[in-house]
Amino acid sequence: MVHVLSSRMLLRPTDPERSRAFYGQALGLSVHREFGTGPERGTVYFLGGGFLEVSGRSGTPPAPGLRLWLQVPDAEDAHRELTAAGVEILRPPVREPWGLVEMWTADPDGVRICVVEVPEDHPMRYRPGI
Repeated sequence: MVHVLSSRMLLRPTDPERSRAFYGQALGLSVHREFGTGPERGTVYFLGGGFLEVSGRSGTPPAPGLRLWLQVPDAEDAHRELTAAGVEILRPPVREPWGLVEMWTADPDGVRICVVEVPEDHPMRYRPGI
C-alpha cells in the first residue's frame, strides 16, 4: 500500500500568466509556494485539503474531461465575489436534486470548475457513529 503524504493536481496551461492571473487574482486562491523563474515558473495554490500547481506550458488545453471541485462555505457569496472579480459564471448557484448547491465557471483553458456548497442538512455532513 502506498502511503500518500500529500497530493496536488498539476495543470500545464497554454498561457501560464493568464492562468496564474485567473487562479491567483480572479479566484483569489492563496499561494502555497512558488518555484523557478520566467513565464513558465511554478505556482502552487492551496485548494482546501489539496493543492493546484500551475507550471510549465502546454501546446494544447488540458484534457476535456478534467474538472475541479472547490467547496466553499456559501455559494451565493462566492457567486457575488467571482462576478465582481469579472469571472464568467457558466451557471449560477443551483441546489441540485442530490442536495449540493453547485455553481460552474471555467478557467482560461476551459477547465470547468464546480464551486460547491455542502448545506448543513446534506448527508455529506453526517457521519454515523462519529
